[in-house]
Amino acid sequence: GFDSAVHFAGLKAVGESKLIPLTYYQDNLGATLTLLKLMEEFGCRRIVFSSSATVYGVARDEKAKLKETDEVGVTITNCYGRTKFMIEQILTDFHRSHKLLREQEAQQNNSGDLSEVDESKPVDSSEQQSQQQQHKDWSIAILRYFNPVGAHPSGKMGEDPHGVPNNLMPFVAQVAVGRRPHVNVFGSDYDTKDGTGIRDYLHVMDLGDGHVAALKYMDEGKSGNGKLNIFNLGTGTGYSVLDMVEAMGNACGKEIPYKIAPRRPGDVTIYMADPTKAKEEMGWEAKRNLNDMCNDLWKWQTKNPNGYGGEDSTVKKVKPVRHSLFGS
Repeated sequence: GFDSAVHFAGLKAVGESKLIPLTYYQDNLGATLTLLKLMEEFGCRRIVFSSSATVYGVARDEKAKLKETDEVGVTITNCYGRTKFMIEQILTDFHRSHKLLREQEAQQNNSGDLSEVDESKPVDSSEQQSQQQQHKDWSIAILRYFNPVGAHPSGKMGEDPHGVPNNLMPFVAQVAVGRRPHVNVFGSDYDTKDGTGIRDYLHVMDLGDGHVAALKYMDEGKSGNGKLNIFNLGTGTGYSVLDMVEAMGNACGKEIPYKIAPRRPGDVTIYMADPTKAKEEMGWEAKRNLNDMCNDLWKWQTKNPNGYGGEDSTVKKVKPVRHSLFGS
């Protein structure tokens, strides 16, 4: 049977969540509750949950790196982020309740409120195993993602958003391959080196490694076993929007057109992780750099210029790009 679950599933478009909040609450919260009930039913008590940096909301100090101990839930600006925060609360309550139930059971045992055990009766190994499973603590790792980008280095797996991409780099990649005319840069008057917002971008392969590290951290005998822990997954390094556009241009060997557009409501100047805890406790840290992120994303986009083959009326269909990763 299964001994662990990694919970990625959920709706995740920030803008869309403001338009159809009930769908986001129903899908994201409902699916999590169903999963937890099934896991409990079958004795699978180890889960990694994909949360988000959006739970921090608008930080009090925009230029400070966010830590797991910082305030969450209060200044979230969208329904997507609130569903992530609520699920974190559900997992916390669920983990705490299981501990309370065990303590209550232990008190009953100590009070002698149990029928005498017939020691002459042979012990059923399956029954004994079931009892051990009942006493097994839940192990929960909550991973707060910052901004995952990139693709598998083979170019065979990447992000293929339906309709207009909600995230920066898939949009930039579609401009680079000719599916869209230009990138809209929302705001050029932020207090940064080039006036555009700064975010903490992390290679999706490093993100995957973070989930593996979390599962290992919760193994029997490891310090995360039977506990609930929260970790930031980010690099701790920030890049501006124009940094990302330029880096993608270097990867594809041409300048990527962009236009400055008005700021969007709710956007902040800087949003970066402090990933120290993940390194110290799980032994995880991001190993790939900005060039790796963009080169791998471009490799996937050139192998799949129109995505995985589905028709998309919002973009122009283009022919496959017949050149190597570096455009030679």
